Amino acid sequence: MSLPPDQIEAQSRRHFLKTFGTSMAGISLSGIFDGSRVFAAPASTLLNPLAPKPQDFPAKAKACIYLYLYGGPSQMDLFDYKPDLQKSSGKKIKMEIRRREMRDSVLQGSKRTFAQHGRSGLWCSDALPNIAEHMDKMAVIKSLYMDSFAHGSANLQMNCGRVLQGHPALGAWIAHGLGSSNADLPGFVVMLDPRGGPIPGAANWTAGYMPAAYQGTVLRATGNPVLNLKPSANVTMQMQGDKVEAINALNELHRRGRESYSELSARIATYDLAYQLHTSAPEALDISSEDEKTRERYGLNLPKGDHKLSIPPAHFGRQCLIARRLVERGVRFVQLYSGGGHQQQNWDAHNGVEENLQIHCPEVDQPIAGLLEDLEQRGLLEETLVVWGGEFGRQPVSQGKNGGRDHNPKGFTYWLAGGGVKAGTSYGETDELGHEAAVNRHHVRDLHATILRLMGLDHEHLTYHYGGLDQRLTGVVPADPINGVLA
Repeated sequence: MSLPPDQIEAQSRRHFLKTFGTSMAGISLSGIFDGSRVFAAPASTLLNPLAPKPQDFPAKAKACIYLYLYGGPSQMDLFDYKPDLQKSSGKKIKMEIRRREMRDSVLQGSKRTFAQHGRSGLWCSDALPNIAEHMDKMAVIKSLYMDSFAHGSANLQMNCGRVLQGHPALGAWIAHGLGSSNADLPGFVVMLDPRGGPIPGAANWTAGYMPAAYQGTVLRATGNPVLNLKPSANVTMQMQGDKVEAINALNELHRRGRESYSELSARIATYDLAYQLHTSAPEALDISSEDEKTRERYGLNLPKGDHKLSIPPAHFGRQCLIARRLVERGVRFVQLYSGGGHQQQNWDAHNGVEENLQIHCPEVDQPIAGLLEDLEQRGLLEETLVVWGGEFGRQPVSQGKNGGRDHNPKGFTYWLAGGGVKAGTSYGETDELGHEAAVNRHHVRDLHATILRLMGLDHEHLTYHYGGLDQRLTGVVPADPINGVLA
């Protein structure tokens, strides 16, 4: 018995949609579509998300050490010398302090003494005398800006490219793009200030919607390196290893036929890595084998500063030394945080910029100088990108009775050193008062594109398919590497 024409048409449409959908799924899984790196990944990557991957193009940098000064360091008191601000100090001015909020304010010059250093003649203040000796290694970018006046969203934008939580951090993107050259250590390591972590916490080093294997692993410089890693006293390493092996065997059975679901592969790799960290993390963090000259270079023997809120340089120095040891061992991205807690406990200079500098500059000056010197002497600086900066800068006007400075995302400074950087370069300018990026302005998405470029990754091609989109660190707004700082 034949069907009526309208049913024949319906059957045809249904058949077409079914076969079309199946065909398109097959095409997507085969990796024909551009940007579908997750689905098109080779079998080795599916088995281990941190398996080494090729760079998009040749680049010198193999690893990145990100020195993050939480709170927002004051650019016009450190690297962005402003003679006109000095001359106009004390004058009244109307200036935008928070978004679309104009205030009557008083200009506040720096109390620091500035000088030009090295063959390049780059400016640095006397707040950082040891770092000043290494200005010829740096490309100082003085014309960055971003979107948020608030610490939480500014930290997220600087670390993850967006002002909202849930997006992968820069270190996670690099781990996704390059993998790790050491299967026994994470691809992305984070070390925090003992006074606390940044707002809003772990969202700054998350893997977001990418596999958990890419998220930052928080290591401690002293004691047990990873919290909750060591098994209880009645569980031996052999027992722990057998447990992990059994769990992974079950996960592998479940993964068969679901190879394109990367979260399962990430879970297996994470169990393996956690087990390996029992031995690999303590070895990497054990600095007892370092000679006394190296310990002195990083400031491990220096006394605590005079201010009651300061901590000894040994803490950040130990982290810088461990960062060098980690990149030597194949870790791709290490982020060190200076400053924690609130107000003067970090670089947030609301209650007095001079006091803030007196607290924190001695904590990081010798350790950072030691890191740059050590990397260079070991031949590691050429293949290690060092990044310095915070979530934003400070205002050129006085805040409060103690000479504080408020947040300023409209113009601030970062510097880069090492792999592929055009050393001895001063790039961009803020206006004559240091308030707003004026010459060669670059949004932070351009900084991210630059860091990826120096690591051999194309920010437009480094994608992760999620929510129906090929997501990027730099988002959908066009971004460009800052060519003026590339060698």
